[in-house]
Amino acid sequence: MNWTQEVEKRKDDLLKDLQNFLQIKSVLDEENATDDAPLGKGVKEALDYLLMLGEKDGFTPKNVGNLAGHLEFGGGDELLGILCHVDVVPEGDGWSVDPFGGEIKDGKIYARGAIDDKGPTMAAYYAMKIVKELKPDFNKRIRMIIGTDEESDWRCVDHYFKNEEMPSMGFAPDADFPIIYAEKGIADYDLVQRTGREGNGSRNQVISFESGRRYNMVPDFAKAVVHLEEDHTKWVQQFEIFTKNEGVKGRYYIENGEVIFEVEGVSAHGMEPDNGKNAGLYLAAFLTELPLDAQAENFFAFTKETFFKESRGVKLGVSHRDEITGDLTINVGKLRYFHEEGGRLGLNMRYGVDYEMEKAKETLQSIESFTVENFTDSKPHHVSSDDELVQTLQKVYEEQTGERGELITIGGGTYARSLEAGVAFGPLFPGREDIAHQKDEYMYIEDLLKATAIYAQAIYELACKS
Repeated sequence: MNWTQEVEKRKDDLLKDLQNFLQIKSVLDEENATDDAPLGKGVKEALDYLLMLGEKDGFTPKNVGNLAGHLEFGGGDELLGILCHVDVVPEGDGWSVDPFGGEIKDGKIYARGAIDDKGPTMAAYYAMKIVKELKPDFNKRIRMIIGTDEESDWRCVDHYFKNEEMPSMGFAPDADFPIIYAEKGIADYDLVQRTGREGNGSRNQVISFESGRRYNMVPDFAKAVVHLEEDHTKWVQQFEIFTKNEGVKGRYYIENGEVIFEVEGVSAHGMEPDNGKNAGLYLAAFLTELPLDAQAENFFAFTKETFFKESRGVKLGVSHRDEITGDLTINVGKLRYFHEEGGRLGLNMRYGVDYEMEKAKETLQSIESFTVENFTDSKPHHVSSDDELVQTLQKVYEEQTGERGELITIGGGTYARSLEAGVAFGPLFPGREDIAHQKDEYMYIEDLLKATAIYAQAIYELACKS
C-alpha cells in the first residue's frame, strides 16, 4: 500500500477541512460557560465540528458530556485509541497573519492550533478516513478520542474515562516524532516553614520576599523588601558584587525607609531547571549574607544550602537516577517569605519510572523546621520498548521516513499519559522548530501530509488483520 499516494488523493479536502477547523476560536472561556458549553462556546463549536464531520464521513460519533467525544469505526473486542484535542491557547499579540485564518503561504498553514493540536488532529482524522475507505478486515475498533481541555486542567479526559472505555493501546499525536515512550512522574508540593524560632539578637528583618508563580517554571524575577537597622551602604555594595560575580542582573532602591533588592534571572521549563537561572534562589543566596533575625536566617539558609545550584534533590535527600528517564529533578518554582508568616517553597519534582515516592515523602516529612503541604502527584508513564505498540510504531516511522525510530524519554508530561498503554507519536519531526503557543504558529504542509501517511499505516498495522 502506498500511503503517501492515498494522502495526496485527499490533500485538497484535508486542507479545506483543516482551514475550517482552524477558523474556530476554541479558546477556554469559562466566564461565558453554559451547560451546553462548559468550557465556552468556541471550544464546544470545535468539538461539534469534528463530531459532525465524522458523522458525515460514516464514523460513529458520541458527545460525552460536552467535555469530550469520540469517533469510532472498525470491529473487534480490543480498542485502539487516538487521543487528540480541539482546544487551543489564547492567540496573544504580534501575529503577521490572522491567528484564526488558516492562511496557507510558503508551504505552511498558519493559525493558533496549527501544530498544537488541530493540524495533527486532522492528520489523524484523515488517516482514519483513508483506512476506513480501504475496507480492510479489522481486529480492533479504532476510536479518535477528542479532548477539549488539554491546555488547562485535563477535565476532558478525566470526565471521559470515568464514563467510557479505556483503549487497550493508543497514541497521542500531540508531541514529537519518533516516539515518546516514557515520561517522568510529576509531583508538586510546598515546603512550609514552621514559625516561632527564638531570636538571635538581630533587628534586621526581611519584610517580604517573593519569586515565581508556577511550580513548573524557573522564576525569572525576585524581589525582597528588607528592613536594615544598620547602615545599608555596605549591603547594597555587597549586593552589587554578588550579582556581578553570579552573572545575574540586580537592582536596589530605597522606599519608605526599606531597602528593596531585585534580581532578574532566566526563565525555563521546570522539567530541566539547569536551563534557566532561578532569580528567587539567587536572591535567597544573597540574603544569607545579611545578619537577619532567626526566622529569616533559618529559611534563607535552608533554601540556599538545599537548592541553590542543586537541582537533583541531593541535599534534600531524595535524589535518584534510572536508565530509562535519567535524573530526578527539582524546580523551586515559587518562593515566598513574610516576616509575620514565615516562608514557603513551591517545588516541582520530576522522577523516574521506578522511583519509590512513599519513601521520598517520608524523607520530606522528616525535614526539621518545615512541613509538607498541597502534595499532588502524577505518576510516571512508561510503555515497554518491547511492547507491540512501540515496536509497530517504530517500524512504521522507519518505513515512512527512512530514519531511525528512536525512543524518547522526557521530563514533561504529554497527553499520552491519559492512556494506560499509550505513547506520544508526532507530529513534530526531528529538526523542526517547535512554535506551539507562539505567535505565527504554523505547520509545514509537507509535514502534515507525511504525518497523515504515518498515522494511516500505523492504524492499519495495529488494528487490521494482516
